[in-house]
Amino acid sequence: MSSTSSAPPRTYEVRTYGCQMNVHDSERLTGLLEGAGYLPFDRKSAPADEQADVVVFNTCAVRENADNKLYGNLSHLAPVKAANPGMQIAVGGCLAQKDRSTITAKAPYVDVVFGTHNIGSLPALLERARVMEEAQVEILESLEVFPSTLPTKRDSAYAAWVSVSVGCNNTCTFCIVPALRGKEKDRRPGEILAEVEALVAEGVSEITLLGQNVNAYGVEFGDRQAFSKLLRACGDIEGLERVRFTSPHPAEFTDDVIEAMAETPNVMPQLHMPLQSGSDKVLKDMRRSYRQAKFLGIIERVRAAMPDAAITADIIVGFPGETEDDFQATLDVVREARFANAFTFQYSKRPGTPAATLEGQIPPEVVKDRYERLAALVNEVAWEENKRLVGRRVELMVAEGEGRKDKETLRLSGRGPDNRLVHFTPPEGVDVRPGDMVTVEITYAAPHHLVADGPATDVRRTRSGDAWALRQAQEPSGPGVSLGMPSIGVPAPLPDAPACR
Repeated sequence: MSSTSSAPPRTYEVRTYGCQMNVHDSERLTGLLEGAGYLPFDRKSAPADEQADVVVFNTCAVRENADNKLYGNLSHLAPVKAANPGMQIAVGGCLAQKDRSTITAKAPYVDVVFGTHNIGSLPALLERARVMEEAQVEILESLEVFPSTLPTKRDSAYAAWVSVSVGCNNTCTFCIVPALRGKEKDRRPGEILAEVEALVAEGVSEITLLGQNVNAYGVEFGDRQAFSKLLRACGDIEGLERVRFTSPHPAEFTDDVIEAMAETPNVMPQLHMPLQSGSDKVLKDMRRSYRQAKFLGIIERVRAAMPDAAITADIIVGFPGETEDDFQATLDVVREARFANAFTFQYSKRPGTPAATLEGQIPPEVVKDRYERLAALVNEVAWEENKRLVGRRVELMVAEGEGRKDKETLRLSGRGPDNRLVHFTPPEGVDVRPGDMVTVEITYAAPHHLVADGPATDVRRTRSGDAWALRQAQEPSGPGVSLGMPSIGVPAPLPDAPACR
């Protein structure tokens, strides 16, 4: 978009579907658009029938019926665009990478289609489409610029995602992500730490290291202990209070990472360890290069090093060929592992994946029955684990927008070191801001959250809270990124997608 134009700045909205990688990519898209002169569309104050001048769909190819959802949303915008020819629609992300040749055929009013490897091209593609008055499709087959070198507008003032790698070298039969994101590419440690230090200087106090398979980090430059070294290096950054990471792969999870977690004070006692199935046969069919005994061994060693660690998992039920005995093996692992929560999914075919053509596809009613039994057990175990925390004092980082009934109950919400969600009563007359730290005593446990009814104590105002307050003063308009992801399991800052693990 030309900076010399006398026309008023155009507005944008980014609609995001899928995993943390997509959300982080959307932060990049937002930064790129604002760097090009676009302004975020304020949906809260706009009339119900008004849309942004540019609507960007950052898509996911993993979720069930992802293509139907995209085309349904696009069709809703078709009459709006017909009435406002200056409006532009862009489609990017994994589904765009996969269906590059069909999006403009099914939705000819789309202006730009771009892939996972060229998000940095969006502003130029929008301008080219506007000037040439024809759709622009640009899909690169390999990554040219690492996403973290692009401008960013983060959703949070106090917490941030930091990519350590993109892509994946695994070949899970249910997953199409490696075909869309490509082989793993690692950032150099110095680049990662420089980004973390810059974020802390801006007021961020919690970072989450992000990768399709974070504990494989270092494979590209030949250091098998690169990830544990990175965790320890984060421990030396002054002002960085909390470090998390997602998601590792059990096949490559090593003891040096457990030691780094246990010995680095700001690395939180929380681990998301995708299981997918407790059956060795199903794991083999999934091409997951670990078995039940290895998975449970990791959990045992993590608990020995960090007794209070909260461990979560992804689980798929109804994979082709799964028998009742296979399913019972999954239930056995849930009982033994004592997950704080598990994100559970019913298997469904994904075109382009090897599993879609496997024999032994499970009838939908059987998949649904197993899913319901699994979800019931996950809730039962999670509730039992949460009840053990009643009476315990916990330091929370105050969160923004996590409590669905906070306005009704006059409570605030926050996350403990183990990432459990806690609703608490703020002390009377004290201004507690997102990013600040408070200490509470847990009084009640539910399967997916905890409650602290007594007033919080030890309120610690932080640089993150200051950064949040400054952002509120500077940004009267609404956010430029909206999330279109389903809510699954325990409320979390961002949901997980199983096929990215």
